[in-house]
Amino acid sequence: MTFRSIGVMGGGAWGTALAHRLALNGRSVLIWAFEPETVDAINTHHTNPLFLADIPLSHALRATSDLSALSACELVLLVPPAQHLGRLAGELVHHVSRDVPFVICAKGIERETNRLLQDVLAATAPHQPFAFLSGPSFASEVAKGLPAALTVACPDADLGRKIAETIGSPNLRLYWTDDVVGVAIGGAAKNVLAIAAGIVDGRALGANAHAALVTRGFAELRRFAEAHGARAETLAGLSGLGDLLLTCGSPQSRNMSLGRALGQGQSIEDVLGARTSVTEGVYTAAAMVAMAEAKGIDVPISRAVLAIVEGHIGVDAAIEALMQRPLKAED
Repeated sequence: MTFRSIGVMGGGAWGTALAHRLALNGRSVLIWAFEPETVDAINTHHTNPLFLADIPLSHALRATSDLSALSACELVLLVPPAQHLGRLAGELVHHVSRDVPFVICAKGIERETNRLLQDVLAATAPHQPFAFLSGPSFASEVAKGLPAALTVACPDADLGRKIAETIGSPNLRLYWTDDVVGVAIGGAAKNVLAIAAGIVDGRALGANAHAALVTRGFAELRRFAEAHGARAETLAGLSGLGDLLLTCGSPQSRNMSLGRALGQGQSIEDVLGARTSVTEGVYTAAAMVAMAEAKGIDVPISRAVLAIVEGHIGVDAAIEALMQRPLKAED
């Protein structure tokens, strides 16, 4: 048993890639996009030049700017920027029945409340069954049908498996787990750490520094996530270590490319001002540091990223401060 009629809320790169693959797999897919030009381009030209340029989309994929049009869908993927998920999900619940599962496909922490996205969803759509989809996945590669593997986290094991079987395909392998916290934090924290990895790369500090940063970043991610109830095996899996390695290792990542620009001396205002897509790590950094401080968790890399993006410290001073921290045992 799988879901046949699927709504995708969010016409950015990731939402479009997922919708495209599902349509190619024979699902009936309707994608909601905020931008009228995106809706028109998908319906008329079967492209999304604003967010997923140069990739022809399935002719079976339909787009709308009317949230109520998702009312007939059996499953809805939530793929807006993380900071808008609560508001949009709160609007969507007025148009769908209570038994329609919502799948969170965004990655981040709500800056205004410091809440994980499943908690944001619980506050605005408390009656909807839900799951989380995350893992190492560049939208353009998934859209092209290149091999990838992701994790579905769901409190209901049967629902999680059904969602995995619905979204999965020969080139997109899905695993499932009930560790929602681990999957949520893995996807959010890696964006912050990818900014740091990009700074190292942009500053031309070498492969040694990059390896050290990613390794100590993973220790920080694990420390933070386990303090919030995540399981170690989840953090070592696709949605944790896997996503961290991808996002810290390629300038295709919006977060790493932002870090590279900062490392090369550009201002954050100039970098963000030139982008159409959201760089989630900028918002997640503040929320992650606040959450860590509330629990007494040491997150020096994330704290350094926050200080840099908020303009409190320069890149060189932040690197020096990290390197001169007191020595300690690795464990």
